[in-house]
Amino acid sequence: MADDKTTKTPEQPKRRGRPPKADKDKAATPKPKAPAQKPENAVKKEPEKKTAPTVQAAPAPKEPEKPKDAPRRGKEQIVYIKLNELHAFKNHPFEVRDDEEMRAMVSSVKDKGVTQPAIVRPREDGGYEIVSGHRRQKASELAGYADMPCIVRNLTDDEAITQMVEDNLNQREEILPSERAKALKMQLEAIKHQGSRTSGQIDPKDAGKRSNEIVAERNKMAVKQVQRYIRLNELVPDLMKLMDEKKLGFTTAVELSYIGKKNQNYIAVAIDSQQSSPSQAQAKRMRELDEKKLLNGDVIDGIMMEDKKEVDKVILTGAELSKYFGKETTPREMKDQIIKLLDDWKGQQKEHEKPEKKTEQEK
Repeated sequence: MADDKTTKTPEQPKRRGRPPKADKDKAATPKPKAPAQKPENAVKKEPEKKTAPTVQAAPAPKEPEKPKDAPRRGKEQIVYIKLNELHAFKNHPFEVRDDEEMRAMVSSVKDKGVTQPAIVRPREDGGYEIVSGHRRQKASELAGYADMPCIVRNLTDDEAITQMVEDNLNQREEILPSERAKALKMQLEAIKHQGSRTSGQIDPKDAGKRSNEIVAERNKMAVKQVQRYIRLNELVPDLMKLMDEKKLGFTTAVELSYIGKKNQNYIAVAIDSQQSSPSQAQAKRMRELDEKKLLNGDVIDGIMMEDKKEVDKVILTGAELSKYFGKETTPREMKDQIIKLLDDWKGQQKEHEKPEKKTEQEK
């Protein structure tokens, strides 16, 4: 029996697999201390274990974003200013004409008022200078109003010129060549002035571009066309007027602008006396002679009379012919149709003459 007891005693080592109570406490204590140490491995694993907080934060981006405020020019508001406190822009290149377009504007102002406020800036002498809205002011006056809606902006001279030119070129339907020429020149000089400063007034996207390129892009024109219009400012007033009246072609006017002022005045007198304008080829010849100091009044008269020596001309204007032809009819088609009608008329005249000759012979 003693042997049996000895055989049962080895069962006690089974308890060795269980850690003693003290060992359990030691094994348990490192677990709460692990977050305090924050080892790199533990930091990386924490987001994987704590998935619940990330799931709760996810719905936030799904919410619609709040609308953003549009860019503003500071605190601008529409104010009503009396018409007698509004003054025209200095050297304003655009004429306010009493034409059909103005009459339509007056009718609209009477019916709806001025729907688009004018842009003005304070004057040192009091009142306000109109940057954009000269025709609206005139229409308001003709409509019988005492004031009109305006937005007041503190603009520098260069900023005011740039905005005045761009607004008028984009909003006006009919612009005379002389008006466009003066406006583009003013804008070009303003941009050059802005570019010479170091205050950063010029648009960053225009950095590195030439002034005439910036003007061309802003007005949706070719650089060469901008240069031609600006060149027209060298014309004497009489030739500029003839061009506005469509009695002098645009390209011919550009050629004449390179001629000295004295000879330009001779050309204007010759056009008036002969009631005809020089062709582009004649203008080019006169320019070349002027550069060689060989052009004078007699030479100008001789050049402009060359065509008249060869054949007498009967000039019919487009306005006169438009009564009989459609707008899509080309000058060549007009000429062919006129000659055909004259041939038919001539044939009818011959037929009427034949019976008269017979009656004379019978007598």
